[in-house]
Amino acid sequence: MTPSSNTTEELVARAGAGDGEACQLLLTRHRERLRHMVAVRLDRRLLPRLDPSDVVQDALAEACAQLPDYLLERPLPFYPWLRQIAFDRLIALHRRHVRAGKRSVLREEVRGPARPDESVLQLAQRLVASNTSPSNRVLHDELVGRVQRALQQLAESDREVLVLRYLERLSVAETAAVLGISEGAIKVRHFRALQRLRGLLGAGEGSA
Repeated sequence: MTPSSNTTEELVARAGAGDGEACQLLLTRHRERLRHMVAVRLDRRLLPRLDPSDVVQDALAEACAQLPDYLLERPLPFYPWLRQIAFDRLIALHRRHVRAGKRSVLREEVRGPARPDESVLQLAQRLVASNTSPSNRVLHDELVGRVQRALQQLAESDREVLVLRYLERLSVAETAAVLGISEGAIKVRHFRALQRLRGLLGAGEGSA
């Protein structure tokens, strides 16, 4: 369950006043949200080497060390700040394991076909209504496939705002903090991304 912003703000205020218990609660109450983010973002080639829970644990340890500075400056709302630490950790792990060195996973033997972009598949499944009856399952799966193909044609900026809103389930305010733009701009970008997605789906129907 997503912690309420009010409760988080209360904990931030208590932590800023020197409450050690509040500091620990701030870091641990968002553990599952971070784990979900890491699971969505983690390169699937790294799964044999990395567990999302371990990535989150390392990120929380780093956040604990940085928390005093955060409480003084508060450059972002708490969860976007915490998420950024975990996201930066993911980038560093990707560079270490995928892009560099003789033991890179790129140099390892690939067993079986490459996996599809699972985050796009998950996003397509989220965007398609989940209450399809079993008798319409084939139609449901076909629609998921169409949405997935349309998502892959979207610009990365459009797809990213949809991932943040629908897969990571960030609020408008959190999404704005993550992307460094205003809440109004997020609403516009979100709306336009959905419009473009609908346009691609309509074009697909016309060419069928």
